[in-house]
Amino acid sequence: MELIEKLRQDLKSAMQASDQKRTSVLRMLFSAIKNKEIEERKKDVGLGGEDIIAVVQREAKKRKDAITEYEKAGRPELAQSEKEELAMLAVYLPEELPDQEIIRVIQDGIRQLGSPTEKDTGALMKIIMPSLKGRASGDRITKLAKDALGAQ
Repeated sequence: MELIEKLRQDLKSAMQASDQKRTSVLRMLFSAIKNKEIEERKKDVGLGGEDIIAVVQREAKKRKDAITEYEKAGRPELAQSEKEELAMLAVYLPEELPDQEIIRVIQDGIRQLGSPTEKDTGALMKIIMPSLKGRASGDRITKLAKDALGAQ
């Protein structure tokens, strides 16, 4: 089943179950998808599966950032609310790659570059990101890449 159809079905069932939190999160997600369609000028044809996943990832990242900020500010109740929303969004995200797989891709990129230093992180990221995009978070990939370059 296509992701957009699954989202529609889940919204419908959340509304029927009077699950206001889930309904709110899914409506927010549909709004973000519609905004992306307008931005990409694909309002008539809609977004593809990868584009929808990218929107879900962006919304999940917003929740992660908000959780961090709320915890820094000493607002655990707001952080908990964001964690609940993040859990609802995580259902629609593909499973992330384990660190070993990411490191293997990074090592392949390092071999392509020759003998890079930590200053070559940007060049390494350009090589490895196309194969890792959507399969792991960018900050996780960056951290592992810097660690690998620092160990060289």
